[in-house]
Amino acid sequence: MSPTSVILPGATIGILGSGQLGRMLAIAAKQMGYRVAIFSPEADSPAGDVADRDVVARYDDLDAVRAFAQSVDVVTFEFENVPSAATAAAAERAPVRPDGRVLHITQQRLREKGFLLERGFPVTPFRRVVALRDLEAALRDLGLPGVLKTASFGYDGKGQTMLRSARDVAPAFAGLKGAEGIYEAFVDFEKEISVVGARTFTGAFQAFPVFENTHAHHILDVTFAPAAISAAQTAEATRIAAGILEALEVVGLLTVEMFVARDGRILVNELAPRTHNSGHLTLDACPTSQFEQQLRAVCGLPLGDAALHKPAAMANLLGHLWEGGEPNWRAALEDPAVKLHLYGKAEARVGRKMGHLNALGGDAQEAVRRVLQARDRLAARL
Repeated sequence: MSPTSVILPGATIGILGSGQLGRMLAIAAKQMGYRVAIFSPEADSPAGDVADRDVVARYDDLDAVRAFAQSVDVVTFEFENVPSAATAAAAERAPVRPDGRVLHITQQRLREKGFLLERGFPVTPFRRVVALRDLEAALRDLGLPGVLKTASFGYDGKGQTMLRSARDVAPAFAGLKGAEGIYEAFVDFEKEISVVGARTFTGAFQAFPVFENTHAHHILDVTFAPAAISAAQTAEATRIAAGILEALEVVGLLTVEMFVARDGRILVNELAPRTHNSGHLTLDACPTSQFEQQLRAVCGLPLGDAALHKPAAMANLLGHLWEGGEPNWRAALEDPAVKLHLYGKAEARVGRKMGHLNALGGDAQEAVRRVLQARDRLAARL
């Protein structure tokens, strides 16, 4: 099949990964009339529960990957930490969108930051760390405070250590456990934002409104849109995102996480070549959700309307909410502007994303108030 083939409803979407993003992508695909096949090492998964076919195999089983790709019409992703060899094997049998090159760049922070820097996108100053002397040199160049991260396989704050003084250096380096690292200068930021953008193989681009994000314990807690930034900053964030998707030649969806510095500058933090936790409010706030938009992009269909119906907010539901028993769903849904989305995970654990709430409001502040009040009511046990 050609890299520019249009894939129409009735075809089969192959998804690598089986978590909640894959689940919501599969639901959107089935609503559009596609069949869905999932490939991941996990059995009894959130995405597998709603897919037409669930293939359980390791990503390094390349024969299984090839057989899976042979059985579908296009392959896409619900998370980026798929080995390059697996994406290359899949591409032998079916279009892979976005291309494996995009995943190769974005799944490793040094490659990602280097790509962005070389092409003139604004990023935090950084240095590669493979030995203690590299970290010491990075501190001389970039100073303290700063953040030491593993170069690969980090998310939700995992593999990240803040360095505030010289006393933190040796323990932080030991925390890499021999892995390659990246030291980034600390950004004195006012807020964190994200732009979820889509691009087709014809170069058509569409972005959702800029989302503003707050975190708790390094995990996204609340997102709202529109972000409380100026019109010029909104335009700049969207322009940066469009440029990155174009430079990477993305066919599909890509999320650009950014900092808004206190001096007003916008700096790129990280990229995710997929749907994103911050985009979950699009399920109820936009004519086209981020999941439908990913499908439209990878299938070569016209992109959908990404504007907001109304200002909206999303609040994550983590496993600790289950510690006192089943949350009080009835109480949370007393507000008719609140929508519940659960991910079908059998076991609730502290820090595990179990679902989210969305709420609409007359403005973003009202939407945030309503979604937080609904989440607080979950603790009102029956």
